[in-house]
Amino acid sequence: MSKIYVIHENGVWVEPLREAFRQRDLPFEEWDLTSGEVDISATPPEGVFYNRMSASSYTRDHRYSPELAAVVLNWLEGHGRRIANGSRGLQLEINKAAQYAGLERVGVRTPRSVVALGRDALLRAAGSFGDEPVILKPNRGGKGDGVRLFDNSAALEAYVASKEYRPPVDGISMAQQYVYAPDRSITRAEFVGGRFYYAVRVDTSDGFELCPADVCNLPADGSSTRPKFEVLPRGGDVAPDQIARYERFLGDNDIEVAGIEFITDSLGRTYTYDVNTNTNYNSDAESVAGVSGMGRLADFLGDLLVEQERLPTPLRAFA
Repeated sequence: MSKIYVIHENGVWVEPLREAFRQRDLPFEEWDLTSGEVDISATPPEGVFYNRMSASSYTRDHRYSPELAAVVLNWLEGHGRRIANGSRGLQLEINKAAQYAGLERVGVRTPRSVVALGRDALLRAAGSFGDEPVILKPNRGGKGDGVRLFDNSAALEAYVASKEYRPPVDGISMAQQYVYAPDRSITRAEFVGGRFYYAVRVDTSDGFELCPADVCNLPADGSSTRPKFEVLPRGGDVAPDQIARYERFLGDNDIEVAGIEFITDSLGRTYTYDVNTNTNYNSDAESVAGVSGMGRLADFLGDLLVEQERLPTPLRAFA
């Protein structure tokens, strides 16, 4: 019997999915790519493969796990295996500029961003924002790592010129337009099977650590009783045409599981700034709303497995 194979580099984040698989009695196996080897001349096993490799792997001392995942995914694709979030999804996971290009192609507004390689280039990029607030972020990042807000370009330039500055893991930085949300929140739209599931509001008062997983929660601001993560009623802050554009973007890029984050300014303009193909869910917020992202994901992967079992064995050109 074939299995569901989960490709990852962080076992802690997989635990809720393991439990969902166990509850449904689904056969699964994990491929932990923190190290290892791949015999690309061999034939991969039959089954359904789910890629949840994370751009933030380097924060866990797994700098090259995405590169190894790229090898694995291309190997699987070469053999026609069914993959949720294949090589194109991985490419976008580790490249925010490529995310923005794909989003803009389907009519989704993204913040003005200037990509720079090297300190001098970053200083020039920062200068182009003048006296406006500007965000510094890595092109390849995750969990808000390396994201900083500056009051103006001069403050960013001073930071980049200082000894405190730490270049991003791939050397590529981004100076980005700061979008002010009056209620200090962002919204994350969750998609499973390429379709919208629910939206969650995230309180950003404490900063840019937006990972919703239980293991990386930050305490909410002591001055407010508002929960950090709050699942919104069906649709929530996501307009139907916005959902349709997101789903088109995901379909264009062979992404089936993702969280897409956006922010709305004081004039009601929405800017989308991140696509996370290694999505996690907050169990407390889900419990209040009566939903389960990992449950929906397990059901989706289980359905794919059943579909695979029903498919006829393809004819081989050579025995």
